[in-house]
Amino acid sequence: MRYLRQLGIILLFSLAGELLRELIPLPIPAGIYGFVLLFAGLCTGAVKLRQVERVSDFLIEIMQVILMPACIVIIDYWGEVRQSLAALAVISIVSTAAVMAVTGKVSDLILDRKERAGK
Repeated sequence: MRYLRQLGIILLFSLAGELLRELIPLPIPAGIYGFVLLFAGLCTGAVKLRQVERVSDFLIEIMQVILMPACIVIIDYWGEVRQSLAALAVISIVSTAAVMAVTGKVSDLILDRKERAGK
């Protein structure tokens, strides 16, 4: 029953994201709205981590299975993808490096802030 409640909470935020996507005329996916709302709920304490933690961990564990249909679609369109393969490879490498650099810098800032707060 606990898992159903946790999944229900996540699905409610996903539904709220879908509603926001319909109401706000921006080219932002509904999932992003849902993630931002859930993040805000976690930051404000409206949602406690323990209320969604186990189902979230499970969803992260099966993420590869969830994303498999998208990969299969890419295989179906291999002819079109192959024409842009060099550009896609460069974009993937540059964006991965940027994400790694930003994540490392943010982690350093958080650790520095924690060290100063602990002194």
